[in-house]
Amino acid sequence: MDTCALYDHGFIWSLCAWWNGRSTIDFIFKRLDRFFANQLFLDLFRVLEVEHLIKYSSNHAPLMLSCNIDTVQVKKLFKFLNFWTKHESFLKVVKENWVVESMGNPFILFQGKLKKVKTALADWSMETFGDIFKQIAALEDVIKVHEIQFELNSTAQNRAKLHKVDSDLTRYYHFEEEFWRQKTGMQWFKDGNMNTKFFHAHVRSKRKRLQVSRILDKNDNWLESQECMAREAVEFFQAHFIKERIPPNFDIIQHVPRMVSRDQSAKLWKEPTMEVIKAAIF
Repeated sequence: MDTCALYDHGFIWSLCAWWNGRSTIDFIFKRLDRFFANQLFLDLFRVLEVEHLIKYSSNHAPLMLSCNIDTVQVKKLFKFLNFWTKHESFLKVVKENWVVESMGNPFILFQGKLKKVKTALADWSMETFGDIFKQIAALEDVIKVHEIQFELNSTAQNRAKLHKVDSDLTRYYHFEEEFWRQKTGMQWFKDGNMNTKFFHAHVRSKRKRLQVSRILDKNDNWLESQECMAREAVEFFQAHFIKERIPPNFDIIQHVPRMVSRDQSAKLWKEPTMEVIKAAIF
């Protein structure tokens, strides 16, 4: 697996894919049969799912591989990229958009500041860095052109142009490495080769484990469509967090021992002042 850079796709349903056909103390269950694929195969399909089918007339369970299962495209949220802080104009953008001269609820103002800075950083990132993956592809094409020009005419000017593009590409390679390093959440990985395929594969593996392709409803029926799973999830939590019957009285509370004094109770019920809230936050 390591030599060929293969990844195990995992499985759903039964834990074991092989049974030795015996019972009592002699039985053995193992997961012998698996699906492996390399990164090129993973890039072809957005979603993969391996299911262990029933062991019919065999001690091995057939494995069914499903590709490109329909999933709902979720709108991407704002993502703060760590390499932004290394740019010289980053702090200036934050300071300019953090200042809001208005009066009102401090929590609403704080939320408004965060929203304004978020929008400003998103626009600033697109103008300053652009799409780093598209930029890398474009710079690689430009380097090919400059390499041909330098081979045909080896002047100092052509060499300077080639070095300039090489420097820009190296900078974007660092951005790409920082992006995948942050996305994988591997804080222990300090320095090393720019192995973005490793980061990409690690992210895909984590994302695959978080995908839900089917759920079991309250009647022990499997639901696979996104609409049915969403409806069942809503009904499940509504049933847990909505009280169907309100008790007529609360006499049972009289049997609960009092753990605090009346003075302590009054302090607990007292509404906190703005000074107390500010001190707690800061």
